[in-house]
Amino acid sequence: MGQHAGYQNEIYLQGLGDQLPPFTTDATRLEAVAEKAMEPGPFGYVAGGAGSGDTMRANLDAFARWRIVPRMLCDATERDTSVTVLGTKMPAPVLLAPIGVQSIVHPDGELATARAAASLGVPMVLSTASSYPLEDVAEANGDGPRWFQLYWPNEDAVCVSLLERAKAAGYTALVVTLDTWTLAWRPRDLDQSYLPFLRGIGVANAFTDPAFLAELEKSPAEDPGMAVLRWVSLFTGTDKSWSRLSFLRSHWDGPIVLKGIQHVVDARRAADAGMDGIVVSNHGGRQVDGAIGSLEVLPEIAAAVGDQVEVLFDSGVRTGADVFKALALGASAVLVGRPYVYGLALGGEDGVRHAVRSLLADFDLTLGLAGSRCPDDLGLGSVRLSG
Repeated sequence: MGQHAGYQNEIYLQGLGDQLPPFTTDATRLEAVAEKAMEPGPFGYVAGGAGSGDTMRANLDAFARWRIVPRMLCDATERDTSVTVLGTKMPAPVLLAPIGVQSIVHPDGELATARAAASLGVPMVLSTASSYPLEDVAEANGDGPRWFQLYWPNEDAVCVSLLERAKAAGYTALVVTLDTWTLAWRPRDLDQSYLPFLRGIGVANAFTDPAFLAELEKSPAEDPGMAVLRWVSLFTGTDKSWSRLSFLRSHWDGPIVLKGIQHVVDARRAADAGMDGIVVSNHGGRQVDGAIGSLEVLPEIAAAVGDQVEVLFDSGVRTGADVFKALALGASAVLVGRPYVYGLALGGEDGVRHAVRSLLADFDLTLGLAGSRCPDDLGLGSVRLSG
């Protein structure tokens, strides 16, 4: 049996004592279940996307068009889903995507996610927009693997300070999000007039940063309004350029991954700039309405630069089959986002653990039943484009 599939047996055996899972094991139903348990503002912030939501639908449609082609008699009883990506050992090719302001869905927020991730050995990528300081999240994560996601500040001193803090706190890779230098038109948030940052949520890393605080006349506790205004001026409104990547390299000595790549030319530029990895991503459909589904561009990007940089993937990953398809089309690993946040909303740390264990078990079983014993077995022959 694979290393994660045992969760299925655990659930069935618990049923003999009339114990059901804490919530659904169907990742495609998580959103509907979580909506009943969440306030409209927080739920809309997590579930919503840019404009009409067309890009979110495109992400899911792209997965539906690719079909798995199972093989038989492949001796796939025993499986090993573990991989190593950019020096980080993982029990499966899955990371928890950087999602900010997690305290809007559960008071423990990123601390609960960090504990759950560590208990499973699954890497978490902490957002700059965390509800808790990165040092506190690192403490909750303990010996678990962790990466840091950077929303690139408009002030170099603050950027350097954040990078130094992340390195000191044991974050081993830097994930630089390129596509969110300003917020898209997001009707679900606008209709609720709901933006957590303006309420002082998701700004903990800035509000505990010495370089950020140095330019304030009063502390955030004394004058929260001015602190929020400074945060807005630093983290929104300015697009960067490729020439600026050298600045990050000079202040971060670990792997650097660029997140938000959707075009082959940009993927090649990332490789030419000496980046260590990219994430093929459209931010889960949250930034450009009408954009291409990320899975649609993954094969050509992987073919173009997969021998030069690690190609990771996110946007639309919900099930074990989704993980399988992304790997078959060239990704080294995937980042999963909304499903584990819905788990957080439904059950805190235990909810994250259940959602992630369900995904890992689903992937493990799909891998074996399709005739593969490890992620390296997957390739273009494992899937077929339909329709």
